[in-house]
Amino acid sequence: MPTKQIVHAEGAPKPIGPYSPGVLAGQYVFTSGQAGVDPATGKLVEGGIEAQTRQTLSNIAAILQGAGSSLANVLKTTVFLASMDDFQAMNRVYAEFFGQNPPARTTVQAARLPMGALVEIEAIALKE
Repeated sequence: MPTKQIVHAEGAPKPIGPYSPGVLAGQYVFTSGQAGVDPATGKLVEGGIEAQTRQTLSNIAAILQGAGSSLANVLKTTVFLASMDDFQAMNRVYAEFFGQNPPARTTVQAARLPMGALVEIEAIALKE
């Protein structure tokens, strides 16, 4: 039975609630939903959906690195958008991070996201 290890990573924002940024279990890494929070300030980055998507994926990358993985090993993501009107802009930035062989993905509109975020993304990856 795989053991559960909590992942706290340099370069990722601190949780705003009672949850772990990431969990490593066996060969799998699970990230909590991440928003476009600047780890240095604890506040959402300015610049709209594109800036928030970029920061969100950078935060996920930091958590995965802390677990011994990377974005290249992501199997599945779930993207939560405050508005589906932002889908194309989010998709353009997402493609910068997952160009070739992107992971499986689900994208849904959420009624409301923490901190008033425009996007939140969670990921499941393999450990390297």
